[in-house]
Amino acid sequence: MRTLVLADIHSNWPALAAIREPFDQCVVLGDLVDYGTDPVPCIDWVREHADYVIRGNHDHAVAQHVLPRPGGGFRRLAGATRPWHWELLDPPRIRYLARLPVTQHCLIDGLRVFLVHATPRDCLDEYLDADPHAWAERVADLDADLICVGHTHQPYLLQAGSRQVLNPGSVGQPRDGDPRASYAVIEDGRIELRRVEYDIDATLRQMQATPVEPWVVELTAALLRSGGRLSRAEMDAFQ
Repeated sequence: MRTLVLADIHSNWPALAAIREPFDQCVVLGDLVDYGTDPVPCIDWVREHADYVIRGNHDHAVAQHVLPRPGGGFRRLAGATRPWHWELLDPPRIRYLARLPVTQHCLIDGLRVFLVHATPRDCLDEYLDADPHAWAERVADLDADLICVGHTHQPYLLQAGSRQVLNPGSVGQPRDGDPRASYAVIEDGRIELRRVEYDIDATLRQMQATPVEPWVVELTAALLRSGGRLSRAEMDAFQ
């Protein structure tokens, strides 16, 4: 059995389309939308190909028409792109996002797997980096061998007590200094983190054809080309 594990697509269709791994089943760990400006093909691909999908914080916000709180950095970027999602997405796609579960249990190659976007303590919003001790506390009570998470846009595979935690990284907006789309493959019980190059210019051209302001495209270009390595001050300097 070959399982493709994806997270944090963020409306970046060229990045998602560049992942051409063969697979028997697909797991998507949330945040199909926001930040990018091409949500329709991303949602449609997931609906067609994914066997297990959970809700991310951005899926929830788009589906519930939640305006981002005032602020800078990524919050400002979400505020600039989210209204475009509400123009593009029809009621069935909005309902699809709204009805995604926040957690799921499944079996993959005999492994008991728990799927959550952020952490078991706060399914949508808690950020937890690759800290084995912190993760061991979060997953201690779970009936699972493997916990699959997203949210941080940082790929890692770590041992947390008797369990493993897998974050496949972000398909559409990596933040570990590597601009390539990030994902994972599980095959015959083996877990491998993988990367693939994609056409960042195509993502930016599509964004330029939308009503978003020029600074949104310029900031997105800097984020995608640097693999997310911009400080808050650098992000807020885009006007």
